[in-house]
Amino acid sequence: MREMGEIWLALEIGNSRLHWALFIGKKLYSAWDTDHLAESVIQQLAKCQTLDHLLLAISPPHQKIRGENTSSSPSSPPPLLLASVVPSQTAIWQTYPNVQVITLDQVPLKGVYPTLGIDRALALWGAGKKWGFPMLVIDAGTALTFTAADDNQCLIGGAILPGLGLQFVTLGQQTGQLPLVEMQSFPSLPPRFALNTTEAIQSGVIYTILAGVKDFMETWLQLFPNGKIAIKGGDRTLLLNYLQALYPEIAARLIVESNLIFWVMREIVKLP
Repeated sequence: MREMGEIWLALEIGNSRLHWALFIGKKLYSAWDTDHLAESVIQQLAKCQTLDHLLLAISPPHQKIRGENTSSSPSSPPPLLLASVVPSQTAIWQTYPNVQVITLDQVPLKGVYPTLGIDRALALWGAGKKWGFPMLVIDAGTALTFTAADDNQCLIGGAILPGLGLQFVTLGQQTGQLPLVEMQSFPSLPPRFALNTTEAIQSGVIYTILAGVKDFMETWLQLFPNGKIAIKGGDRTLLLNYLQALYPEIAARLIVESNLIFWVMREIVKLP
């Protein structure tokens, strides 16, 4: 193993969270999520003297990532590959040294439009290169997105709607009487016809989203019978479990890869 040059970080800035990965050469050492960071915190990261200090500063409170197995720590902050859908966060990360921002024009998809999210483009390109085109990627994050490309690696389009958590939060915050429903409170499917307000909200949001996901998947497979479907995002496991319970045959077509976007970032930049 070569030491210094092989230690690098990848960061995907999502709408509500930061998604991190630490690589040692070609090995994904660890991946984790944190909240967005203030500019003052990012400026302090650039001054960290060791890799351990840096990792402790960007680790989630309940999980302290350490680099003791990385042979040694670099004398300067390690290279950072950045893909972001939040312009304000992108701007403040420019204060970090050794940062390389990945942009849409670096993704070799054909037919992309200027406002296509870099996260959607990277995930679609990476999934297609790994498992083959045609490819549909479902991203179950703050927004629930569908993004697809045909056999020729050309974008054919997609769709965006509020994700599970955002729908619950919106109902709780934008209505006068409806309660705020916590995602963690229903790991299994709720009753479809509910007899209390909380379960009625759970039923309405979950079964409607599942019906929509199923419809998009079935339509995709009608258009491209040999097409692949990958799912990523923070709610991927919950959605997959729900789909397996309701529609096992369609759920069996899903490919799950939580760290897909980090591998794609590495390929785009051609790190050794």
